[in-house]
Amino acid sequence: MSGADKPFRRKRAAEPLSAAIAKVIDPLSQRRAGVTGALVAAWPELAGASFADCTLPLKAVWPRRINEDDPFRPATLTVACDGAAALRLQHQSGELVARLNAFLGFAAIERIRIVQKPVNTRKTTTRKSVPAAEDRRAAQRLTERVEDDALRASLEALGANLIAERKRSGHR
Repeated sequence: MSGADKPFRRKRAAEPLSAAIAKVIDPLSQRRAGVTGALVAAWPELAGASFADCTLPLKAVWPRRINEDDPFRPATLTVACDGAAALRLQHQSGELVARLNAFLGFAAIERIRIVQKPVNTRKTTTRKSVPAAEDRRAAQRLTERVEDDALRASLEALGANLIAERKRSGHR
């Protein structure tokens, strides 16, 4: 069969790495902690603005079933919570349980167990330093022959930052 006679086979689109990892990690985390990546990802919305930064779901524990015929009983969700917010979370736990069960699609969670410990979910941002005027001028000289204005501006910014970084790190 020559190359022209071979039937055309459509190649599958590349799958995002995060989706491939989730396929492996979710079953493991579900088995070990009873918490899926989807629940952790949706936690800020489920917990609400007042608890998004100070709480984090840790694990869900379902009661043991002695026999196969025993009815399903909902789990207890363990939530890490900063000390100051624990009392507020305790008072609003019924509302949170309702939101969690609506998200999961069935009555999966019966109650919330609060564990007081520091929770740092805030993303830290590093403050960018502004390159000196001398570094910006040096970058402008290097990019003056670039005709496209947008490209030149991007290259100037990149160049100025690289020149400033090299000076900060001691390279000349």
